[in-house]
Amino acid sequence: PSPLDKAHITRIEGTDPGSGETLTRDPDPEAPVAALVFKTLIDPYAGKVSYLRVYSGTIRADADLLNPASGAKERLHNLFRIQGKELKPVPALQAGEIGATAKLKQTHTGDTLCDPAAPIELPRITYPEPQITYAIEAEDRSSEDKLGEALAKLQEEDPILRVHNDPQTGDTLLDGMGQVHLEVVVGRLKQRYGVKVKLKTPKVPYRETITRPARVQGKYKKQTGGRGQYGDVWIEVEPLPRGAGFVFEDRIVGGVVPRTYIPAVEKGILEAMQSGCVAGFPVVDCKVALVDGSHHSVDSSEMAFKIAGSMAWKKAMEEAGPVLLEPIVRMEITVPDECTGDVISDLNARRGRVLGVEPKAGSQVIEAEVPMAEVLEYGPTLRSLTGGRGMFSMQVARYEELPAYLKERLVAELKQGQEKG
Repeated sequence: PSPLDKAHITRIEGTDPGSGETLTRDPDPEAPVAALVFKTLIDPYAGKVSYLRVYSGTIRADADLLNPASGAKERLHNLFRIQGKELKPVPALQAGEIGATAKLKQTHTGDTLCDPAAPIELPRITYPEPQITYAIEAEDRSSEDKLGEALAKLQEEDPILRVHNDPQTGDTLLDGMGQVHLEVVVGRLKQRYGVKVKLKTPKVPYRETITRPARVQGKYKKQTGGRGQYGDVWIEVEPLPRGAGFVFEDRIVGGVVPRTYIPAVEKGILEAMQSGCVAGFPVVDCKVALVDGSHHSVDSSEMAFKIAGSMAWKKAMEEAGPVLLEPIVRMEITVPDECTGDVISDLNARRGRVLGVEPKAGSQVIEAEVPMAEVLEYGPTLRSLTGGRGMFSMQVARYEELPAYLKERLVAELKQGQEKG
């Protein structure tokens, strides 16, 4: 409905960007301007087009309005009234009207535009959380060069679409409402921007760790005429609790390893930890203490001690009971009452643990913890089990040791993939 009609039922309310106090606006063309951008399109000719609804006041062409979200002022050079697919230029838009403007630099879908003298931020549009994640990969070099810019434009149009990089696997990930949603995104990339990509299941960010203490030596000695290379260290390693990360401890006494070389030892260990000895995944949750060593007054160098630290770590990990860790995700799944049993049975089959079930407005909310590897493509399964009426969200809770039989299978699959590659 028009704000003129709706104001008698529900007041136009917003917040003061400075104090957070609740403010109201009248749907009056003479009141201070307040408008909400509810849609963005990237037009190949006009550029970025922002669709907005004017709740109060009158916006005139070339007006300077404030975006309280970014704190930036935007000049609305041209105003348009929307007629089907056409945009008709108009000199002004007043309270109750829906229109559009082009080329706003710092305003996005959901932002408010208001009079700088009477700032107000209208309630933002809320969108559902993405339900599915896929990795995206360019099919050729030309597409790879254009992919980032094209995805940024699509994100501008589609607030539900999320694009992010997984720092652990290096994949570019797309989050969307479902497989069809992401397939539409892939189609637009190709049709609009000539970017050819393919969707693939994202990699599981496995980790490795150790399970018992070990004490080893790492010695690097190289002599090829002239000045040589010499570094010698002894390290002690021990496991730490899950989530503790990495701790390096310097326990050198008497200067057997010069202070200037100790950072190089730590750096060598950290670099070696990026690829564990079980399956090549990063190593976490361990403590390394540098306890002894020796040096040469001429041949020792930072590089030599860095290599010695790396050699010591690799040897220590093999002796310290290395294991694989898998990420466990905490899931919240909302399903119709009659589907609860089927969904719980499916979670149990995926090595999941149901933590609780609570009723909520004719539905059941299931909380569970499941290995990430088992639910990478959970969206289509839930849709099938619930007839499209189920929703879920998930986030990584912690890491747990991967069962031995799955570890052997995973290592064999990775080895087979390397051989094919």
